[in-house]
Amino acid sequence: MDKTSMIFGNKIDNKTIKKAEKSKAKFIKKYGDDSNKDYLLSYKPINTLDFINVSNMVLSDKNEEMPKNPLIVGNIRMGFGHYRISIAIASCAKALGYNPIWMDLASFDATGSKMIREQNELYSKASRISQKSKLFNKLFWEPLNSEGFKKIEYNAKDQKNSELLVPLYKNIDPNTPFIATHVWPSQGAIHARFKNVVNAIPDNWAMGLHLSEGAIHAVQTEFTYFGYKTLNGFSKDILNGIPDKDLKMVGCFVDHELLCNLEEDNKLRIQRINNDNVRILMTVGGAGAGYKQFKEIIIHLLPYVKEKKVTIFINFGDHDTVYNKLINDIKGIEIKTFFNKYNELKEFNNKIRNEAVYGIYGICSNDIFEAVYSTNLLMPNSDILITKPSELAYYPIPKIFMKHIGGHEVYGAIHSREYGDGTFECPTKNMMNKMLEVVLNDKEVLIHMVNRISELKAKGFYDGGYNVVKLAGNKNE
Repeated sequence: MDKTSMIFGNKIDNKTIKKAEKSKAKFIKKYGDDSNKDYLLSYKPINTLDFINVSNMVLSDKNEEMPKNPLIVGNIRMGFGHYRISIAIASCAKALGYNPIWMDLASFDATGSKMIREQNELYSKASRISQKSKLFNKLFWEPLNSEGFKKIEYNAKDQKNSELLVPLYKNIDPNTPFIATHVWPSQGAIHARFKNVVNAIPDNWAMGLHLSEGAIHAVQTEFTYFGYKTLNGFSKDILNGIPDKDLKMVGCFVDHELLCNLEEDNKLRIQRINNDNVRILMTVGGAGAGYKQFKEIIIHLLPYVKEKKVTIFINFGDHDTVYNKLINDIKGIEIKTFFNKYNELKEFNNKIRNEAVYGIYGICSNDIFEAVYSTNLLMPNSDILITKPSELAYYPIPKIFMKHIGGHEVYGAIHSREYGDGTFECPTKNMMNKMLEVVLNDKEVLIHMVNRISELKAKGFYDGGYNVVKLAGNKNE
């Protein structure tokens, strides 16, 4: 199924097509041609996500029958963002009566999986370099993430490479509802002739990178919707945009568990704000970047912690090296830790629902699902989330935004600021310190954000997870 030479009626030039074909041939030469291989599949429970009964798709020595009423969430581990969105959609699928299946295409021993892992490794490495080299960031990383990935020619290459993923889909019923939280699983499903594919697009900045013709493109914001409707800036030429049937604005991708008690969460937030005991949740992403700003924020907050006006939760993800650096760099800092103690963390989280807690708490786990979900777990009992403007920019908690990592993230902070549930981006030490002083010393600012979140929730603003599940469940036969 050729998706490289023509994308939404826009013809791709021969030079780009040849580059795409060369790229696919390179991966076949490096990792082998497995197009005729029969990958047998079975389904194992993901214990960390037992509350939504997610089954993990794994390679096996025999084909196992898929659970009844399945919905596949196709993803890859690239940082934590795509995993977090996948959990949100699996959660909403369970709430709507499906049995969610986790399909991480990077986790298999297959040519297409190795192709994904190689590209992900390069992306993570470049992300870390960008935090250390201003010149690299300015001349290469920022332009690539904001404009390079935007070009429609970039999609042509990805479409050709994603043909390598087809063997992994051979033993799955193509009528199974399929939601992808990264474009590669969506492209792979379309090449494998799946009929009910939703491409859940994570960014607020429309890019050719995310195109998957044949799938329904589900976006979180009006800004992104118009970007894909016109494909403006995807080429020097005026392009055909995505037609109505293939493009839907659905709202923000948020877990059912974070929405079902949100009104009560917000009441407790306002009580803590008025009692001068604000809880701040900080997250270290899957690429482990942004350390310097994390350190500066914590140093600035230490006097508030000592006065018991601020409590800090830091999810180090699976990066205990970041914790070790903090301990070495901030002399005398005391962090109570939950390292590979997820059950204890859950007990702690339940306890602090209606009890005061003080100090600084660090969370870390070698288990990727625990590392990602610890942030979600603590979110309902936290009052402010400090994060880069990535997938968490769309979550229902007051947010202070750190410096972005990759130009495409800029528009997540802009969206949150305009809708009133977060601040503008604070890329420098002075800007961040000023913002912290504002939200901690002017209660009305934080209370306004909390109330705004309740208003947005009532309007269905955060219902994107439910809506993509409903889209995938509509049979296109």
